[in-house]
Amino acid sequence: MNILAIDTATEACSVALKYNDTIITRFEICPQLHSQRLLPMVDEVLKEAQVALTDLDLLAFGRGPGSFTGVRIATGMIQGLALGTGLKVAGVSTLEAMAFEMASKTEDKAALIAVASDARMNEVYFAVYKQTEEGVLLTIDEQVCPPEVAIEQLNEQRENNSATVIAVGTGWSAYDELTKWKSEVIGETTSDVTLPNAQFMLQLAREAYEKGEVSDAVNVEPVYLRDKVTWKKLPGRE
Repeated sequence: MNILAIDTATEACSVALKYNDTIITRFEICPQLHSQRLLPMVDEVLKEAQVALTDLDLLAFGRGPGSFTGVRIATGMIQGLALGTGLKVAGVSTLEAMAFEMASKTEDKAALIAVASDARMNEVYFAVYKQTEEGVLLTIDEQVCPPEVAIEQLNEQRENNSATVIAVGTGWSAYDELTKWKSEVIGETTSDVTLPNAQFMLQLAREAYEKGEVSDAVNVEPVYLRDKVTWKKLPGRE
């Protein structure tokens, strides 16, 4: 299946193209420059593969959670590409993409993968996954929460599961509580998976397509997790 995936939900900007048996990627850390870099990166991978958007079967994007601006940039771009081609779109969780990348790298196939991405405001985007034959499976649902709440949930899960925990994402170094818990409970081993990468959204997008979990351009929806907080800041909103 021929798929183009994009992600701008964090300070990273990434594009990945799977065409036949070839995967072509671009990945840059470029805070505040996503809107300038994304389309050129898309053009680069298409030209390198010598294909057009109309040669593809599916579009995918990092649907969040992540920064409001970053998620909106990817959402708007994928909607534009889908409107111009009529292709279906798969939204991929940025947290699941990081867990999937870690799962592809670790030899410990029984490990729990705890993803904590810095959400600012003393909170993290948080979820925990385990590996199965069907791929990575949620064991603690996606949420935005303070570090201590993430730790509480992890401790509770570890009481019922003796598996190794692998810490993934920027949240583990952003907040002292998570840094200390990681050091005391699972050691100093550091994962090199800190930000989502569109390359690891390709397989997840294909799985979404096979499950019928895709949409057309007008129905593409981002996931902010913190959208209710934004509304509460507006006068007259509850």
